[in-house]
Amino acid sequence: MTDAAATEPTADPDCAPPPARPRDGRTRVLWLAKGLGRGGAEQLLVNCARRLDQDRFEVDVAYVLPWKDALVPALEAAGARVHCLGGTPGTPGRADPRWPLRLRRLAVERGYALIHTHMPVPAVAARLLVRGPGLRGVRLVHTEHNMWERYRTATRWANAATYRRNDAVIAVSQAVADTVTRRGPGGWLTVVHHGPDLSGAPSGPQARAAARELLGLPADAVVVGTVGNLTAKKDQRTLLEAHARLRHAHPSAILVLIGSGPLEAPLRSLAAALGLGTDAVVFAGSRSDVPALLPALDVFTLSSRQEGLPVALMEAMTSGLPAVVTRVGGMPEVLDDGAQGLLVPPGDPDALCRALARLVADPGLRARMGAAAVERSRRFDVAGAQRAVEAVYERVLGDGRR
Repeated sequence: MTDAAATEPTADPDCAPPPARPRDGRTRVLWLAKGLGRGGAEQLLVNCARRLDQDRFEVDVAYVLPWKDALVPALEAAGARVHCLGGTPGTPGRADPRWPLRLRRLAVERGYALIHTHMPVPAVAARLLVRGPGLRGVRLVHTEHNMWERYRTATRWANAATYRRNDAVIAVSQAVADTVTRRGPGGWLTVVHHGPDLSGAPSGPQARAAARELLGLPADAVVVGTVGNLTAKKDQRTLLEAHARLRHAHPSAILVLIGSGPLEAPLRSLAAALGLGTDAVVFAGSRSDVPALLPALDVFTLSSRQEGLPVALMEAMTSGLPAVVTRVGGMPEVLDDGAQGLLVPPGDPDALCRALARLVADPGLRARMGAAAVERSRRFDVAGAQRAVEAVYERVLGDGRR
């Protein structure tokens, strides 16, 4: 059951009774995130929860933004206890600014040995809180999902000022790790390439037909698809412009955008202005069944201006899709240009159109690159990634593990 920490503490946490600790000898850990919407970083939490060594660790998950709660049921199904710090789950609007106090109370009451933070704002709060009275001894691990230069100035400064309070840092790609300007001692920063969890995902001709029916797509069309929130950093504007150019040479090509976000209305307006009707572009919205929809696609694409290492790309490659993606973040670490797909510069609709056109026009090339993508995806080991994370936990906890 989700815990909504919506009431004020009734006593000073420093005077609270001794923390509750698991009676079965497991180590109690808190995963702290800004929200639990359908983003790639959030989905990683679900994948990791499913692969957690539950003989050694007991994990709670806390989040700040109450309206970003789409993945709460999946986390609870994986055995995690979920706490909403910013108000009543599902409530729209601003998060209650008292959430750091609730985080501190939660940490005292639940007696975490370690807090693993995701995203800089909640991470900064945790770094400041756990060094205070009543919480000394709690260890801190942070996962860096994004390139540092992409953070807003105030966020970047606060993050940098508190960063060395982390006992260890995990980066989702080497490209992300290279941007971390505050470093600790050797072994302090570890790169862990996570992977998707597509166990049980449908495949084959029947899955393709079912996915196309779900999306309302013709059986014989060549379909290009993308998965991601509709935001500036994903830059679907460039993708729409590229697709409008693609349609001149391949008028039956269809683009599917899976995801939602603040730019949905402007992107729909742009599609109309470019002459892309509902026969050319499908806005599929936020979906919980992305693995079941991927078989509908012939080509996967990401037009992002920034990325850490997107789960969506790894899911597509695991599903056997050739990809056209921008040469940003960690994407060149998992996709070789000309092998599993094609890399293009960000913000260049002409280059994106040319790359997409190569694959749309050549079924044989799609098949070869799709097979290479499946072979490369064998490196994406979600269970192995979680074991690597747990090894970091063991290292920082050492003899002081609760």
